[in-house]
Parts: sequence; C-alpha cells; structure tokens
Amino acid sequence: NLPVLGPLSLTGFQHGWYFLYALVALAALGGYVATQLCRRRHVLRFANMDLLASVAPPRGRQFVRHLPAILLVGAVALLTLALAGPTYAQRIPQNRAVVMLVIDVSESMAATDVGPSRLAAAKDAGKRFADELTPGINLGLVAFAGTASVLVPPTTDRARTRAAIDKLQVAERTATGEGILTALQQIATVEGVIGGGDGPPPARIVLESDGKETVPTHPDDPRGAFTAAESAKEQGVVISTISFGTPDGYVDVDGQHVAVPVDDDTLRHVAEITGGDLMHADNLGQLDHAYATLQDELGYQTVPGDASTAWIALGTVVLLAAALTGLLLDRRLPG
Repeated sequence: NLPVLGPLSLTGFQHGWYFLYALVALAALGGYVATQLCRRRHVLRFANMDLLASVAPPRGRQFVRHLPAILLVGAVALLTLALAGPTYAQRIPQNRAVVMLVIDVSESMAATDVGPSRLAAAKDAGKRFADELTPGINLGLVAFAGTASVLVPPTTDRARTRAAIDKLQVAERTATGEGILTALQQIATVEGVIGGGDGPPPARIVLESDGKETVPTHPDDPRGAFTAAESAKEQGVVISTISFGTPDGYVDVDGQHVAVPVDDDTLRHVAEITGGDLMHADNLGQLDHAYATLQDELGYQTVPGDASTAWIALGTVVLLAAALTGLLLDRRLPG
C-alpha cells in the first residue's frame, strides 16, 4: 500500500531546498510558451488569414496539442516534490513511556452512586486500562487515602498491576497531593534506568479520584494537590485526571448518610496546572471511555513518516502519460 500523503506545506518536508529544482519545471514551461508564441507570430506573418482560418484546428484540439507538454511539466513538479521528502503523521507504539496510575481509595469511593460502588467500578476500568495499554509502556500503580502507597513500581508486567488493583480497599481520609508526589518519586527512580533514547522517557500520571482532598486542609498547602501538581509541572510530567462519581453520592458512617458529591474543581485545576485534561465519568461506561481515550493518547506517539514513495509513483505515472500522449498526438516524445 502507498503511504498516506502528508500536508503539502514546508513544515511537512524533510529537504525543502530541493524545491529549487522546481525552477527546471518553470524554465521548461517558459521555454515551451515562448516557442509557441514565436511559432504563432511566424505563421501569422506569412499566412493567408482566410486560408488559415479554414484549416486551423478547433480550439479544443489546440489544447490537446499542448497536453503532452503540460503533463511533462506536471511530472517534473511532482518528482521535485518527492525529492523534497514529504512527510505524513505516522502513529507508532510508544515503548519508552512511564505511566503512573494513581487511584483514590478514600472512604468516599465506597459510595454506590456508581454501581456496585465507585471503587469496584474503578477496579474494573483500571484493569482494562492496564490490559489494553501498549505492552512496552512501563505502568505503575499508586493508591492513596490518608497516605499514599506504591503497590506496583513501573513495570511491563500487567499481571502484577491487575492483581494489585484487585486488592484495593477503602481507607480513611484523602491525601491527593501525597498520591501525586509518590508517583513523581517513582517516575524519577526509573528515568535513569529506562534506556533506548537520548533523554528521559516521557512520563504521565493518570489520577482517578472523586476529587475532594481532606489532607491537608487546603490543596495549596506544602503537601497539597495543587502544590504537588506544580512539582509535576517542574519535572515536565503531565497529569491527566478522571473525576469519577455523581453529585448524589453518599456513604454510611455510624448509621448516618454522609454526602460525598464528586468534586470536579480540584481535579480540573490539577490537570490545568500541568497542561493535562480533566475527564468526568459518572458511570462505568463513561469511565471505560475515559481510560480508552487515555490509552489511545499514551500508547502511541506521532512521528514524521516518509510519504515520498506515493509522490514518486504519481510523478512517474504522469511522466508516462506525457510520453504516451506525445507519441499518440505527435508521433514523438514531448519536448
């Protein structure tokens, strides 16, 4: 199959200076036009106008007579474009990236506004995300409530991640900033270990929570969510957040219903600080869709692909068409 043709712009070419060869096409076109004009003046100078009008071919036939030269100039232009190295956006699997999945296991995640519970749904979606993520990506897992724990350091072993997700249990309080900082420590640890490139591997934190931080009391505090996001920004790590739950969530505490509405604002600001995106999900289907979107974004990288083969083929076809029409119309090659 021929490669997909990229955008025809100077930013889409590897060797833009090859466009200087287009001067050859322009010179050939100018020479052909000049020759035709001189020939026309010579005919008009010596011909009988009445006789010329009676024998001259119709205007449509006159255009056909010039078709071989037009095709030849077009072929030169297309081959010049091919020499310039046109590119297209090629998506290839990402194999050096580090992704830290950070999951909130605070008591509010026991709310049943998302059946069977927020945490149970988060487990199911998290395992699917791990299974479908590009195999070469190093995936780690951090769980946080009042403190944060590294359950799986970055690895390509998806079975470990699945097993750890299955064991997640709710605990008291919510320390979102601790979850982010713990993930950043893991990223820093593996950056010097993963080879295969000139610089550190790209890293991303995927933070899933219902959003309300309780430890510390304000996200701008030294270990708060916003402060931790600023640290991620300094390290060049983007945080993508998934806000999971509905405004009607509640948990039972000592026989009393305690409202735990989802808090989009906190997670939105965490994402904005690092240049990431907030995705909201209030059911399992939306959560799966959010993870699928992230998988597609994280699992591949876009690099320039060589599209010159298609342009060479197109230029060759036009060149052959120029030769064929020249032989059919003039019994000779165009030129």
